[in-house]
Amino acid sequence: MEGEVDEDDGTFTTISLTDESADTVPAALLQKQENQYFSMNCEMDGDMENQVELEEKTRLINQVLELQHTLEDLSARVDAVKEENLKLKSENQVLGQYIENLMSASSVFQTTDTKSKRK
Repeated sequence: MEGEVDEDDGTFTTISLTDESADTVPAALLQKQENQYFSMNCEMDGDMENQVELEEKTRLINQVLELQHTLEDLSARVDAVKEENLKLKSENQVLGQYIENLMSASSVFQTTDTKSKRK
């Protein structure tokens, strides 16, 4: 057999130099070969699809793990802020009580308190 290159699209055109009628392959055998090629192509396509699917699953798992770590970090930060808030509230109460005690002990604030009580 001899092939010629089609210059338009770069494909080969096959030209037979022998009588093909003597070497004809039965149609059933050709069908079987085509089915085998199709099956192999499907398997390769299936493997590629499985590979793509596996990569997508891996990417999603990594993303979920990253989000879980972020959530853990945020939860820890919220807990720390809550503790700090409670501490500051307690300190504010102590300071508020201390200021009230100072104001009640001072004569300047006592006169103001009496004036406001008279009104």
